[in-house]
Amino acid sequence: MDKDLNNLVYQVRRDILRMVHQAKSGHPGGSLGCTEFFIVMFNKILNFNLPFSKDGINEDVFLLSNGHISPVYYSILSRIGFFELNELKTFRKINSRLQGHPTNHDNLPGIRISSGSLGQGLSVSIGAALSKKLNNDKSLVYVLTGDGELQEGQNWEAFMFASANKIDNLIAVIDLNGQQIDGSTSDVLDIGNLNDKLCSFGWEVIEIEEGNNMEEIFKTLTKAKESTRKRKPVAVLMKTIMGNGVDFMMHTHKWHGIAPNDEQLEIALSQNAETIGDY
Repeated sequence: MDKDLNNLVYQVRRDILRMVHQAKSGHPGGSLGCTEFFIVMFNKILNFNLPFSKDGINEDVFLLSNGHISPVYYSILSRIGFFELNELKTFRKINSRLQGHPTNHDNLPGIRISSGSLGQGLSVSIGAALSKKLNNDKSLVYVLTGDGELQEGQNWEAFMFASANKIDNLIAVIDLNGQQIDGSTSDVLDIGNLNDKLCSFGWEVIEIEEGNNMEEIFKTLTKAKESTRKRKPVAVLMKTIMGNGVDFMMHTHKWHGIAPNDEQLEIALSQNAETIGDY
C-alpha cells in the first residue's frame, strides 16, 4: 500500500484518540481495530461522489451498523473531504453534528442512516440494495457490522431474506475482533462458526485473516466485488484486533467504551507519531 495511506493510518488513529479523550467518552477499541478497513474502503474500493449526495444514485453506498465506532468513521470522512477537518473538535458536544452514534437528521455529509442500535444495519442495507435493483442501478451496497451485534436475532432474519431473494449487489463486512463491552464474544454468547453458518444460509463467504493489513483488505474486498451479481449476497469475515496500534488497548474488551486519560493519551499518541496534520 502506498506511503500516503500508511501515514493516514497513524493520523486516523491520532484523530480517534484525541476525539475520545477530548470528549471524555466514546469507543476507541473498535474504532482503532477498523482503521485500516475504513482507509482502504474509502480510498480504494468505494465509488462515490463529492459533494455528498443523499440519494446515492449510481454510486456505491456504505452503511455503518455498529455505529459506536463513529470516531473512525468521522475521521476518515473528514480526511477525504466530506466535511471540514476542524469539525472533529466538536465530537460528542451538545448540538454537534458528530454525535457518539451517527445521526442523519443533522445532514452530516457521508452519513446515510442513524446507527448504533445494534442489529439493524444489515436489514437497512438490504433495503438499499433492493432499491438499487429496482432502479437498475449497477452500483453496490456495503455494510459493516460488529461480531457482537450478530447476537441480535434480527440479523439472522436478514441473512435468510438476502439469500432467499438473491440480493447479489450487497457486501456485508463483519468485524471479527472477538470482543464486546462485557467480555469476549465467546464468553458472552458464542456466535460459533460464522463461515459455516453463512454458507448454510446461502451466502458467498470470503475471509480476511489479517484485517489490519491493508494489502490483504484490498485484495479481499476486490475479490468480494468480483463475486457480486452472481445470485448470492457476499459476506466478508474480517479478523481484526481490538485497539490495534496502541499496545495497552489491544486484545481486550476493556477499551471498548472508555476514554484515555491525559497520560494514556500521550503514550498512545507517541506510538502513532507519524502524522499528516492534526486537526
